Amino acid sequence: MNFHLTAEQEMIRQTIKEFATEEVEKGALERDINKEFPMEIINKLAKLGMMGLPFPEEYGGAGADTISFAIVVEELSRACGSTGITYSAHISLGGAPINMFGTEKQKQKYLVPICTGESLGAFGLTEPSAGSDAGGTKTTAVEDGNDFIINGNKCFITNASYAKHVALTAITGMDKSKKEISSIIVPTDAAGFSIINNYEKMGLHASNTTELVLEDVRVPQENLLGEKGQGFKQFLVTLDGGRIGIGAMAVGIAQAAYEKSLQYVKERKQFGRSLSQFQVTQFKIADMAMKIELARNMVYKAAWLKDQGKPFSKEAAMCKLYASEVCMEITNQAVQIHGGNGYMKDYHVERFMRDAKLLEIGEGTSEVQRMVIAREIGCQ
Repeated sequence: MNFHLTAEQEMIRQTIKEFATEEVEKGALERDINKEFPMEIINKLAKLGMMGLPFPEEYGGAGADTISFAIVVEELSRACGSTGITYSAHISLGGAPINMFGTEKQKQKYLVPICTGESLGAFGLTEPSAGSDAGGTKTTAVEDGNDFIINGNKCFITNASYAKHVALTAITGMDKSKKEISSIIVPTDAAGFSIINNYEKMGLHASNTTELVLEDVRVPQENLLGEKGQGFKQFLVTLDGGRIGIGAMAVGIAQAAYEKSLQYVKERKQFGRSLSQFQVTQFKIADMAMKIELARNMVYKAAWLKDQGKPFSKEAAMCKLYASEVCMEITNQAVQIHGGNGYMKDYHVERFMRDAKLLEIGEGTSEVQRMVIAREIGCQ
């Protein structure tokens, strides 16, 4: 196996690492405190050509691979988890389903603005009664002439306040006793479409998390994404790719916690010695480094399999599960290593810990990832 990045991947890594350090990291604490969406950063990422990174050049993308996407998500998340999840959701949840299942007309109309950064990508799957159980969807899309009339609501939707359109799931009929779930692209300025942004979250305060309310929203049937009744399958495929993004986010946040901890133990003195001279501290830091490396390798493997057109559902679930749980463990240890200082915002590690928790929940909980892995290895 070749663990070296290609010249293009290395160039992207260097570019985004420098950008994240200079443009993203320095204001992360203030954005978290003020719950300030990083729009200025998003605009700069668009100028760098990053907003359409893995999508074809004919739609304004850069034609890069999934490993490059994972690298960008990791570096942005290392600097600011809120920026990392904004970017990851934009690509893997907002743009990917249109790229994979959209018609040429839909790609020109909806994917191009995502690639240029004119619109942020958003994805409407989760509902109050339908999270990991997407079959619990209650949103309906009833045919009326050449249109769909959509009613329902979605929750915990990332980026919707800054999206010009959202691909979402809705029931378009019944197949015997089973719901026929389809994907439909809905403009966010459509009559009857409301976006509510008033969640009080534990972490990722600078990201945009919203509720969508649809009341008799009318869209043309040409906005159907892919085939009717295939929405559930489409979004399962989309989530596989999204889990690579979450895994990369976890690696980035864990890396930040590790770097802060390593710096702190070298500078902090207790009992006449720096903390780094105590074996118990050395073991904690060594475990952090080891687990981050393993998580990163797992993320890259899942991304590589996706790029090769090989099955990657199991590996995506594994990388998301392992990286997110390792991230939670490492950020928790980072707070512990910092002692009382770790509980204070100025040292950043408490923010890393708060941000990390979402990664064990979003895009399928850790328990759901274990279900996916069990199914993929034939343990059912």
